[in-house]
Amino acid sequence: MFDAATLPVIFAGLMGLAILLYVILDGYDLGVGMLMARVERPDRDRMVASIGPFWDANETWLVLGIGLLLVAFPMAHGMVLTALYLPVALMLLGLTLRGVAFEFRVKARPPHQKWWDRAFIFGSTLSALTQGYMLGRYVLGFRTAWEAQGFALLSALGLAAAYVLVGACWLIAKTEGDLQARAVAWAKRALVFTGLGMVFISAVTPMVSDRIFVRWFSFPNIIGLLPIPLMTAALFLSLWVFLRRMPRADHSLDIVPFLGASSLFVLGFFGLAYSFWPYVVPERLTIWEAASAPESLWIILMGAVFVLPMIIGYTVLSYWVFRGKASELHYD
Repeated sequence: MFDAATLPVIFAGLMGLAILLYVILDGYDLGVGMLMARVERPDRDRMVASIGPFWDANETWLVLGIGLLLVAFPMAHGMVLTALYLPVALMLLGLTLRGVAFEFRVKARPPHQKWWDRAFIFGSTLSALTQGYMLGRYVLGFRTAWEAQGFALLSALGLAAAYVLVGACWLIAKTEGDLQARAVAWAKRALVFTGLGMVFISAVTPMVSDRIFVRWFSFPNIIGLLPIPLMTAALFLSLWVFLRRMPRADHSLDIVPFLGASSLFVLGFFGLAYSFWPYVVPERLTIWEAASAPESLWIILMGAVFVLPMIIGYTVLSYWVFRGKASELHYD
């Protein structure tokens, strides 16, 4: 049914879908974790209640994305993990610390609970910053010059700001009262920094690759790319205008900022995909050069066809069951 040229494209699409869903879904709970530094214990409990049913399952998409990279593109997996060994280790440390702190923050004695809250905040911040740093390293093809390191550090701040944005928008959808009003203020500030980060990455990307420069600015390629920045700019403006009119007394449109922030991630993802296609490792390996043997891909595809609908089904079910505003957090 699928030939040797088509199978790598399918797996690139599956891997891209897993990464995109991870960035949006785990991005908002990482953002909520970072924002916990801005409030005291009662509001922290409400924020934890808003992500409690979802945050652990959200990380499933990271496991799926890395797993597909390993089994479908093993050469790329080796190159990427070798270049990013330290930030990957730090990211896993942050995610582990989050998981431990999430459980112990309610089991510890009151004098120690604040330390577990701080551990959750630190783990969330470390995970967000390392992911942004890895994005910056990837965009520049894993270069090690000081300019590349500086770009990666600024990318880390940009992605962390984007996570704060989507996290604040999630709190707008899931909370009420004073906490929701504070989330609106956080979202407006984060929207500005996210916009600056996207402009910065967009300005640098074509400058570091002649191939990307030609793809962006040559005719007729520019016609295919133009809708992405235009839609992104329109979405930023719409979000800003909408947030200035929040919070609403009837809460009927509280989910709109989260959907808008998620759409920004989707547009940014498509922009990167448009720029780097068909490379899985920028300027080094295409998806066809890095792909496993067609026979192996067929076997893996059969497993993915079975597993992926289950993950999607469970995700949809959990968000449907726990829809609406987050309730008070109780452990008795």
